[in-house]
Amino acid sequence: MAGQGTPATALLTKRKIAHSTHPYDVSPDAPSYGALVAAALGVPPERVFKSLVTEVDGGLTVAVVPVTGELDLKALAAAVGGKRAAMADRTVAERTTGYVRGGISPLGQRKRLPTVVDASALAHPTVYVSAGRRGLQLQLAPADLVALTDAVTAPIATA
Repeated sequence: MAGQGTPATALLTKRKIAHSTHPYDVSPDAPSYGALVAAALGVPPERVFKSLVTEVDGGLTVAVVPVTGELDLKALAAAVGGKRAAMADRTVAERTTGYVRGGISPLGQRKRLPTVVDASALAHPTVYVSAGRRGLQLQLAPADLVALTDAVTAPIATA
């Protein structure tokens, strides 16, 4: 597929991090979007992660959680030493990351944000995250994801 380059893929290539890209065709407005992406990729949904931009005590933070669960805002706040977390405004999230909803990657963001990756990611040899465009996922080792984002890992997802 031509033109797959995104800031996320450029970062991985520049750092010589093993990864692969996987295109898929699912509407970002579809119900059960994450499960549909996993099905389109032919992988277990617990290996596909979504990137959610949140606000913790007034500052933006990225939460990377499996598509099979929901973000536990209290656990996220605790993971970064905060008191209160909420979902960030969509426009603010898109402007800050440089990506659009349904295609926000934890990698290669316009402004590097504190990141928390759900601890369940470490149980898998590789995980899938957005490559920075709707319809394109990246597959990489969870340790590389954590290292490249300077993330902390914590149990921040609920089933």
